[in-house]
Amino acid sequence: MFRENFDQHEISALLYWFNEPKEWKIEHGSLVIEPEKTDFWQKTHYGFEYDNGHCLFHRSRGDIVLSTRVRSFPQHQYDQAGVMIRVSKDFWLKTSVEYENEALSRLGVVVTNFGYSDWSTQDFDPGNSEIELRVSRNGMDYLVEFRSSNASWSQMRIAHLHSEDDVVQSGLYACSPTGTGYVAEFDFLEIAVLVD
Repeated sequence: MFRENFDQHEISALLYWFNEPKEWKIEHGSLVIEPEKTDFWQKTHYGFEYDNGHCLFHRSRGDIVLSTRVRSFPQHQYDQAGVMIRVSKDFWLKTSVEYENEALSRLGVVVTNFGYSDWSTQDFDPGNSEIELRVSRNGMDYLVEFRSSNASWSQMRIAHLHSEDDVVQSGLYACSPTGTGYVAEFDFLEIAVLVD
C-alpha cells in the first residue's frame, strides 16, 4: 500500500505532477492547490477539449483502491477537486464535487472513452466543504464511492474504461475552468492493492 499524509515538507518521490500548478504548498498536514483556468473534458455536448487540469499522480499497476479526503473553497462555477485515474487524454475517469452556485453543487463522475466524456451527477449540499472519495479498479471496471463525515461509503457509479493498459496514473486532481481564487486541500492520498 502507498500512502502520502502530506506531513513532511516535500512530496513523496513516488508522486509526480501532471501540469503542475503555479500555486501549491504543503501546510498543516494538507496539500493545498490553487488551480487556474484548467479543466478535463473531451468533446461531448459542449464541443470543447480540455486536458490541462492539475494532477498529482502515482504510477499504479493492476487492481487498486484510490482514496482521499478533500476540502473545497470554491469561487466560480465548476470549481472542482477529487481523484482521477488516467491512461491518456482519451481514456480517464475523475470524480469530485463541482460547485454550481451558493444554492447547489454537484457530486459527479466523468468517464472518458475513445476521446468522448460523459458526466453523471447528483445534487450535493454546497455548504458541505469536506468529502472522502474512493475509486476501486478491478481490471477495466471501476467502482466510484463517496462518504461525508465518516459515514458509510455510498456508491456513485460503476463504469468501464475501454483500455487494456495494466499501468495507470492514479491520484489527486483540481481544476478551476473559469477563474482564479479557488483553493482545494487534500489530507492524504492512499493507493491500496486489491487482493483476492
